Amino acid sequence: MRIQSRWGVLAPLCLLLTACTTTPKALPPSTDIDETAFREHIRVLASDEFEGRRPGTPGEEKTIAYLVEQFRKLGLKPGNGESFLQQVPMLETTAGTDASLSVAGHNGGAMMQLPYGKSMVIWSKRGLPLAELRQSEMVFVGYGIVAPEYAWNDYADTDVHGKTVLVLVNDPGYANQDPQVFKGGAMTYYGRWSYKIEEAARQGAAGVLLVHDADALGYDWDVVRNNWTGAQLDLAGAVAVPPAIEGWVQKDAARALFAAAGLDFSVLSAAAAHPGFKALGMGLRVDATLHASVRQFNSPNVIAVWPGAKRRREYVLYTAHWDHLGRDPGRSGHNIFNGALDNASGVAGLITTAQSFVRTKPAGDRTIAFLALTGGDFGLLGSRYYVENPVLSLRDTAAVLNLDTLHGGGPTRDVTIFGSGNTDLEEYARAAALLQGREVTPEPTLGQGLYFRSDNFTFAKAGLPALYAKGGLDDAARGPAWGRTQLDDYMSRRYHRPSDQYSPSWDVRGAVEDLGLYYDVGNRVAHTRRFPRWYPNSEYRVSRDHAAEP
Repeated sequence: MRIQSRWGVLAPLCLLLTACTTTPKALPPSTDIDETAFREHIRVLASDEFEGRRPGTPGEEKTIAYLVEQFRKLGLKPGNGESFLQQVPMLETTAGTDASLSVAGHNGGAMMQLPYGKSMVIWSKRGLPLAELRQSEMVFVGYGIVAPEYAWNDYADTDVHGKTVLVLVNDPGYANQDPQVFKGGAMTYYGRWSYKIEEAARQGAAGVLLVHDADALGYDWDVVRNNWTGAQLDLAGAVAVPPAIEGWVQKDAARALFAAAGLDFSVLSAAAAHPGFKALGMGLRVDATLHASVRQFNSPNVIAVWPGAKRRREYVLYTAHWDHLGRDPGRSGHNIFNGALDNASGVAGLITTAQSFVRTKPAGDRTIAFLALTGGDFGLLGSRYYVENPVLSLRDTAAVLNLDTLHGGGPTRDVTIFGSGNTDLEEYARAAALLQGREVTPEPTLGQGLYFRSDNFTFAKAGLPALYAKGGLDDAARGPAWGRTQLDDYMSRRYHRPSDQYSPSWDVRGAVEDLGLYYDVGNRVAHTRRFPRWYPNSEYRVSRDHAAEP
């Protein structure tokens, strides 16, 4: 009998033991949204140290340094050549406390003095130390809209050169809820206050006064006062000449102006919402004086990229505005507009989404770009400048995914797509939502035109399919009524107020869930050859051949 050596018996056992004791290969990092990192970024960006992140202040410097540091830590590359920054030229005009606006009748009737801050706020974007109106005739132009596609022209047969126009906000369709007028209860861009001022300028008006309406706007007079008193920003070097005086009047003050002219505000406002309305000279004269200090400075957009594996010169672009309203030294108590939800949450989401893409193996075919924009709360200034001066080719940008004021609360059963019905990016979002056990539901605030109030709109106007979506009102634990109450509470008590502050007690699971959806949509776009498209009936469907080039 042959006796086997001890090594012959033990060798297989030794090999087995060696295999069992070898250190297992480490699992790749998770691409899930990092909730801890997300919280920390909000906490830092919304802290008092960052002074409300206003452009042109020390708070801006801290914000930009923080963003660049975070992008570098993640290993992202500078998006503008060797730099992470694109400098945006800004014009800042700060009205003096002696700003005045008075209105009188043609024949020396009693003069109405409207108190600054209480009944009106005015500003000028001409960049001059003195702006004024002298005996400027006031004309009520209804909604101040020229829209050939809706057969609507509030300025028809009316010359407003050198005059001051009084304008209602939102659309005629919203006012009468008639689906045959504009888009019924859904606001179009013609309803935005910014459009009203642009159109008044095109018509040659010397002054434009917007009538504040909390229901039509979705925010009260305090928000107007917080936004439009103090320093106002615009892009420097604008070609178009703005009106000498721009401003808001409180609704009760507007009623008093109509009464002084012997007119009925309610009757004429209702008439303005129907076809055939004609602009009306009110028989009033406006005097306004505004002394201002003016300065110019640069404020940066911050852009970082994660290169694609195959088509590096095609881009999926994530955006969020980093700025907020800064500090109000004239306010007693806490005077910093920390902007925790608006929009530290969006910027925190931008960084943590970038973290997930850095961990994605293999990387997508297209480059993922992350653009933190300046001047979002001052008229979408950073995105306007970027579209006019693109760093990355607009023609080769497949999609824009915008993060703004993320959902504040727990998970939801639904997802809201703002400005829906425009691009098949919505189908990507719907598919991602279904994988999360959620469904897309109609936008609950169609009359407020939220799609037009964020940077996605700037890119859409330039022809780039853009998505703005977040958790809806149907809270997974408490239902839609509770969710609606939370939204109303935010808009009435925290929106553009110093009380928009971060708390460690925040439930951020809903925002994290939404960021997961946004990651899935962007990752899908990064891996497909086809560019997302506008639907055939979308008003933003334009040829990419007309997109600007860097």
